[in-house]
Amino acid sequence: MGIRKKNNKNPPVLSHEFVIQNHADIVSCVAMVFLLGLMFEITSKVAVLFITVQYNVTMPANEGLEETTVNYFHYGLKDVATVFFYMLVAIIMHAIIQEYVLDKINRKMHFSKTKHSKFNESGQLSAFYLFSCLWGASILVSENLLSNPVSLWEGYPHTLMPFQMKFYYICQIGYWLHAIPELYFQKTKKEDIPRQLVYISLYLVHITGAYILNLNRLGLLLLVLHYFVELLFHVSRLIYFSNEERQTGFTVWAVLFVLGRLLTLSLSVLTVGFGLAGAEKQGLNLAEGSFNVLLVRVTVLAAICTTQAFMMWKFINFQLRRWREQAQTQTLKKKSSSSKSKSKKANGVNGSVGASGADSPRARKEKSS
Repeated sequence: MGIRKKNNKNPPVLSHEFVIQNHADIVSCVAMVFLLGLMFEITSKVAVLFITVQYNVTMPANEGLEETTVNYFHYGLKDVATVFFYMLVAIIMHAIIQEYVLDKINRKMHFSKTKHSKFNESGQLSAFYLFSCLWGASILVSENLLSNPVSLWEGYPHTLMPFQMKFYYICQIGYWLHAIPELYFQKTKKEDIPRQLVYISLYLVHITGAYILNLNRLGLLLLVLHYFVELLFHVSRLIYFSNEERQTGFTVWAVLFVLGRLLTLSLSVLTVGFGLAGAEKQGLNLAEGSFNVLLVRVTVLAAICTTQAFMMWKFINFQLRRWREQAQTQTLKKKSSSSKSKSKKANGVNGSVGASGADSPRARKEKSS
């Protein structure tokens, strides 16, 4: 993310600079229109499509002697409107964190342009990963997915989701969609845009794929695992920017990154390759939401394995570049220390030569004359 230079001159209305400087206010006004729509009977039906989670299904739940009802949700085309609204919310939250937290820290630390961009990126992603990781972990615990791993594939297709799980997926898709216009709002450098678009696309493809294929339980578990590892990396980078000698976090992250890739592959193969392959309900049935056919299973596993291999390749390149930089800094330190010692020795030799020259017979004669 680039540095947003504050200019005292007011840019022309609807110009690029005007939109960039005031994008949070513009988006807030658009979101306020949807909220105000709830107040009027004519527009409330349309506003509800954007704000509330759609496709509610009420199921009876027998708890002891009392009969209660539980609300579940499935997905549909109306979710596009909900995702759009929470994409606007993500843009607003992004601007709040940037202005009231990250910009204040940047003014105190006086980072260079490169560090400024990376610090903003890590600051934004750290807040998002922390929130998503805690929220996702609470859903995993409440749905007993950690204590009962068989539930990852048992009873597939998992068309009905509890409110928290569906809302989690809506917010995730909305957040990664908001990252695309943020490339424009944050004045991202042209050479950084392809890298940003690649990982944004990977997130959208995998999250949306798990949501549509009714692999929401497996997707949730893999997301929490991945977010935890990424959170550690960005927190370590923030600590490194404050003090470049603190690099212990990167070592811990490197170990957990490799373990995270292995665990992701293991859970994916166990769920898709063995669990769904041996399930009773086989075949493609769009009405029931079942995609349990060989072609879909192979495609899912191929996508996950390709992504993990791509991430490992980027990780190895990152580690090699980091080791090269550390080796260069160590050689520079050795050269500087050796040059200092040589200069000290040279100064000592010159001093001894000067002292011996002053005590020579010729010098004594000159002094007596």
